[in-house]
Amino acid sequence: MNQQEALDHIRQALARIVPDADFAAIAPHDKLRDVLELDSLDYLRFIEALTTTSAVPITEEDYTHFTTLADGAEFLAARSTP
Repeated sequence: MNQQEALDHIRQALARIVPDADFAAIAPHDKLRDVLELDSLDYLRFIEALTTTSAVPITEEDYTHFTTLADGAEFLAARSTP
């Protein structure tokens, strides 16, 4: 998967948790939890949804890679199978 496809997976997963999110207003390096006001449970639900939509295994140690859209897309693109 490329960076754009990875971003699409992240946005899809976030839309499940925050359906009214304005993704156009989120810059690539904005902290997702702050901008979207995600609490811990919402964040875990986001990671679970992302694992499902992207088919990329995400462990607890990987959570820090999903602080921003840019970081998350980079992680998913690097970890996806060709």
